[in-house]
Amino acid sequence: MQRSLDSVVDVMRVPVSGDPSLAVLPVEAPASARAEPCEILIAGGGTGGVAAALAAARSGHRVVLLEETDWLGGQMTAQGVSALDEHEHIETFGGTRSYYELRNRLREHYDNLNPGACWVTRLAFEPRVAVGVIERMLQPHVESGRLSIHRRMKTVAATTEDDRISQVVAMGLDDGRAVRFQPQLVIDATELGDLLPLCGAEHVIGAETIAQTGEPQAQPVEPKPHCVQSFTYTFACERRGEGERHVIARPEKYEHYKSAQPYSLRIEVHAGEIYGETSGWLDYRLYDTMPGTKGGLWTYRRLVEKENLTMFNWPGNDYRDRSILDCSPLDAAKALQDAKRVSLGFLYWLQTEQGAPEIRLRPDVMGSADGLSKHPYIREARRIKARKTIVEQEVSERYQKGPCAAQFADSVGVGWYPIDIHRSGPDDVGASCRTKPFQIPLGALLPARIVNLIAGAKNIGTTHITNGCYRLHPVEWNVGEAAGALAAFALENRMPPAAVREDAAALSRFQRRLVEEGVPLAWPSL
Repeated sequence: MQRSLDSVVDVMRVPVSGDPSLAVLPVEAPASARAEPCEILIAGGGTGGVAAALAAARSGHRVVLLEETDWLGGQMTAQGVSALDEHEHIETFGGTRSYYELRNRLREHYDNLNPGACWVTRLAFEPRVAVGVIERMLQPHVESGRLSIHRRMKTVAATTEDDRISQVVAMGLDDGRAVRFQPQLVIDATELGDLLPLCGAEHVIGAETIAQTGEPQAQPVEPKPHCVQSFTYTFACERRGEGERHVIARPEKYEHYKSAQPYSLRIEVHAGEIYGETSGWLDYRLYDTMPGTKGGLWTYRRLVEKENLTMFNWPGNDYRDRSILDCSPLDAAKALQDAKRVSLGFLYWLQTEQGAPEIRLRPDVMGSADGLSKHPYIREARRIKARKTIVEQEVSERYQKGPCAAQFADSVGVGWYPIDIHRSGPDDVGASCRTKPFQIPLGALLPARIVNLIAGAKNIGTTHITNGCYRLHPVEWNVGEAAGALAAFALENRMPPAAVREDAAALSRFQRRLVEEGVPLAWPSL
């Protein structure tokens, strides 16, 4: 069965003002597509997709990587969140070898352990520096012919036969050219889980009910597919000298979003490493450190201290009006446009109503004309109905009383972060709670039915709740790396990915290979 799109949103064309339909592109008939051979197709060149490409290509397989923007790296580059969301042990444990290589190369560029000296992370940097590091990590595989990268390309059609993806068609967003792939294995590492509806894979959108997941913080009565974590257009600013004025033009809908958001430096937090040991509402200032806080908003995600350059990713510029997972391309473009106005409105509010006209928007940092990230920071995607779905009780410290979270015999990696849900609206849970250091089960990467599809990003088998702790940089990287390694292992052993999990001997060999390649499968005693 073939499923295809009539049109797509080109996220890089969405205007701040004017007609949002300019970002909606018609799709060519898939029949006109030219063929390109590959063994493993990775849709999505974000954080998980890059890690998947590295893992699959280093095993010697022919890999194609598709990315809809012109920057590889996803949340750490094109989405602008280049102050990494990590955990307190990351300097010594809790990431893969290739993730540490990425971090080390970033530090070598600046000759500084933390160029931003910010208080939310141990490593912040400029997005385009990470783009360069990623390109250099991938380059040997490109030069060898094992890896082909298509930037500015988006999947628009897929054919499935007997629960197997037999063909995927992608379209160039700049030239409209269509390319047809007939891979043996497909990894969906797109930011929104774009391939799932195209290939007919069963998936979940939004918040489930207690009856569905058994989670105490799930929806009490009915599932709410519109309850998808808010997304954010990030932006970077430089603090100029006192007396300078760099106030932007007042964005459209400013008065509406000023009160609807509302724009504020007061946020509700849960005690933990990120914000400190206080639970409840905390009052921040732009520059000053208030009681009970670790610093001001300016140093929260500062990217480069010596340039006084910071990045804004704050509840005040989260867009929560509607989800873009379950709507038409035109409606998605309208939502993206409003999300841009929300972020620019937050900047305007800081400049005019918080007394900071000296902060100057830096479009060069995000590589865009409007100064906003090329792609919004996506916290929640479509999620596969997986062979294993991770639930709140398996990771929350409220239920896990030992040093670590629930143990999974099919572990393919580790992670740690609080359950942190940026609510989508008044009927979302907006949960936040501490977790124990957790594992990534292989079953969460495996769809219930489609035999040659692997989830490789935020689309794994989590719930609306547990997605809140599995969506962060090192975890998504680990998920992608495990997906790429699994694809390579499955091809070499001529078995479907799910069979690797079901065969104890094969699973043991695969896990041993992951460990040899620098992927930790369990936490040491803490």
